[in-house]
Amino acid sequence: MTPEAEDSLFGEVGKLQAAGVRVVLVHGGGPAIDAELATKGITTERVDGQRVTTAETLAVTEAVLCATINKRLVRALLARDIMAAGISGQDCGLLTCDRRLPKSLGYVGTIRTVNPGLILGLLEAGVVPVIAPLGVAADFATAYNINADEAAGAIAAGIRAEALIFITNIDRVRRAAKDPASGIEEMLPDEALAFADSDACGGSMKPKVRAAANAVKGGVACALIARCLDATLTKGTLVYPMARGG
Repeated sequence: MTPEAEDSLFGEVGKLQAAGVRVVLVHGGGPAIDAELATKGITTERVDGQRVTTAETLAVTEAVLCATINKRLVRALLARDIMAAGISGQDCGLLTCDRRLPKSLGYVGTIRTVNPGLILGLLEAGVVPVIAPLGVAADFATAYNINADEAAGAIAAGIRAEALIFITNIDRVRRAAKDPASGIEEMLPDEALAFADSDACGGSMKPKVRAAANAVKGGVACALIARCLDATLTKGTLVYPMARGG
């Protein structure tokens, strides 16, 4: 999210709110976490592309996501006269998690349940919830780091959102990552899941496609993976529960 893209996104949020649409923002922060870990001399390890989250890494992750990034986004929204409140998936047990396998990943969580009460209360009060992707164990004794795309998809299904939008830096999902002409206009959920599990879908696009499909299967009307540019959402990849016209 460049400053220009962020400004465009907040402009869209303002327009949606003015039109009576209730908006929830879920953010990540991988690059900022990596930078802070490097500053502290903490080595970042990954297993199959997933960050290994040790107790030391988790402390940094919580600080960066919940304090630095979350509150900066809240201030930016408030500066645009958009009422916002920053929370994490730990607050009010919003996201309860099991420890993700393999256990060598450390404090990385797989979402078990979504308790949407806090989000719904904020929306009812006209406030935009800004959510950091952290969860908590069912016994509330342990915090877990969660992939932001997975968190967004689960939250969207948990509140029965009408639409889920993933903001990325390309126009749409591509069958061949380096070929803009291979963009996919729309997919059914099962098609999206199969694509996410294939070698053709790589990097950070995998969790976005998988989360979009699972959210639609969970009751979200549609999911869009798109780029935010010049205060408009460019046409991206749509995931629908059935083929359009069906």
